[in-house]
Amino acid sequence: MSHNKEIHIVSFNIPYPPNYGGVIDVFYKIRSLSKLGVKIHLHCFKYDRPESQKLEKYCKSVNYYDRPKSLKFFFSELPFIVNTRSNIELYNNLINDSFPIFFEGLHTTYFLKELLKKDRQIIVRSHNIEHDYYRALAKNETNIFRKLFFLSEAKKLKRYEKILKSNISIAAITEKDLSYFKQLNKNSFLLPAFHPFNELDIKTGIGDYILYQGDLSVNENIEAVTFIIKQIATQISYNFIIAGRNPHKRITELIKKHKNVQLVSNPEHNIMTELIQNAHINLLLTSQSTGIKLKLINALYTGRYCIANNKMIDGTQLESLCSVKNSSDEIIKEIDILFNKSFSENNIFERKQTLLKIVNNTENAQKLINLLDKN
Repeated sequence: MSHNKEIHIVSFNIPYPPNYGGVIDVFYKIRSLSKLGVKIHLHCFKYDRPESQKLEKYCKSVNYYDRPKSLKFFFSELPFIVNTRSNIELYNNLINDSFPIFFEGLHTTYFLKELLKKDRQIIVRSHNIEHDYYRALAKNETNIFRKLFFLSEAKKLKRYEKILKSNISIAAITEKDLSYFKQLNKNSFLLPAFHPFNELDIKTGIGDYILYQGDLSVNENIEAVTFIIKQIATQISYNFIIAGRNPHKRITELIKKHKNVQLVSNPEHNIMTELIQNAHINLLLTSQSTGIKLKLINALYTGRYCIANNKMIDGTQLESLCSVKNSSDEIIKEIDILFNKSFSENNIFERKQTLLKIVNNTENAQKLINLLDKN
């Protein structure tokens, strides 16, 4: 355990409530480091979420910075996500001491070069290979203006990424991302995603439905739901539940046409947990193999059987805990097999052995502290 270690964490957004991908990793990293005695000076960009007193429980100080989204930022050579996080107050606060700095994402690195001139220890968290992520967003986008923005941002991010060749460390979130970043910077290391769970909380027995969950306003997830309903749910009689935030009209209209598919819109956190726990199968499909999907960790810590496609588990080291299937025919056959199996205490034990080795908050927080202690 580390004591009296102080660190700056610069977050791309306010990480509370921890209710979507990136901020889940940020918040539970903060909580885990705090439990191990690290004093955290948190810096957050404020634009679509309110300030939160909850963060003060885990941080020695919390600072908020406006993020203007003026049209002028679109016409810069810098990526929009970086250029709009260039508040000079952040820089002034960071140079007041010599504590290490942990940048959450490429988004927050506007002042990285200036800070390196002051001989600071700097770690950049990679949540994704950002230019791949934005290119995938463009591929799935139907609005021509948004598509052009995503393509432009992908090109800018690819150019800007060279900043990571500096004298810093890169904390990659998956093995796949680590392989990529090691080519840019030999000081890259694996730091798996932080998450809400300390122990597995899985029910034994058999559930009576198949669950797909996610942000249902996102094109990637709309595409997955459409595939599940048209290619899978129409071919079998099992019940399906589609649950998540802000379902798109395309999803709501499609679900109305199928008696074995139910929609749960904007469930509260406890309701979503119950849906995951009570499902017999959590179906985890994605068309983007970028970063890690926190829904995969949620399902493995709290759900019974998981069926995932290759892109969902790519580079996560978690493939042994899922039935990995890609085509609709493969998925349908696996559903039939799994509905004839009860989830047992032995299944839970086997999952625990692997899961707690790979995505263990305490061990991964200590890994980060050990790196800070070397310098």
